[in-house]
Amino acid sequence: MSAAACLSKIRETHQRANGSLRLVLKRRGADTVLDVLRQDGCLKARFPRPVDWMEAVTLNSSGGVAGGDRLDWEFALRAGARATIASQAAERFYRALPGDVPARLRTKLIVGDGAAVEWLPQEAILFDRAALDRALDIDMAADGWFLGVESVLFGRAASGEQVLTARLADTIRVRRAGRLILHDAVRLSGEVASVLHRPAVARGGAAVATLVHVAPDAETHIDALRDAFAAAPGEAGVSAWDGMLIGRIVAGDGAQLRATVAAGLACLRGGRALPRVWMC
Repeated sequence: MSAAACLSKIRETHQRANGSLRLVLKRRGADTVLDVLRQDGCLKARFPRPVDWMEAVTLNSSGGVAGGDRLDWEFALRAGARATIASQAAERFYRALPGDVPARLRTKLIVGDGAAVEWLPQEAILFDRAALDRALDIDMAADGWFLGVESVLFGRAASGEQVLTARLADTIRVRRAGRLILHDAVRLSGEVASVLHRPAVARGGAAVATLVHVAPDAETHIDALRDAFAAAPGEAGVSAWDGMLIGRIVAGDGAQLRATVAAGLACLRGGRALPRVWMC
């Protein structure tokens, strides 16, 4: 094969990011401590507050996510462990090339007996023609405690960006004591801008979030969460059943969305401050 043909073949192969992160935490006396940490590829973790309620921050060193990238996270909390898992920054999902498979993100959380975990990544920012397949799976003990949020921005309003077309598959599944108690799936494909303008979808909003709280006393917080959302700038609603609270938030931009999400989290986190990375 000639040198020119070899170079042509190389140019047709697009570089893709792959990463995996596995983190296991356990209880030691009054503290939550690291048991297992495995980092591979572009995914890393840092621990700015390794104390009673551990704080872990995930990093993606690839500089953004493109079509064909594959990222996998697994977090396990053994009996009695408590941790907040946040991302260093909002994640950007760039335009996928024609024929690209979507970026594939998989997150698994295992919550042991009496353990508590918060899943608080910052927003996923979709660019026009982005393609994302994302799934969050939570496997909990019967007395486990979980609070999490998944947020999506369709473009950055302050930069004048607009997402006209995109592909999004976003799934949240919760199992408690082995029983599936929540399967929440969102599918958007094609002209998402027109879909988001529908009254039953987002009524023109460009930022959405789903908040999930599962705990033995979760349903008792429904009125407080509704009051917190009512005082925030975005539009939000709350449902409660089977030991769960589900909050849906729609906002005109990322600032409104974050303010509303923060109000909801403040209501459910017992007065603890948000991770410092959320303030950057």
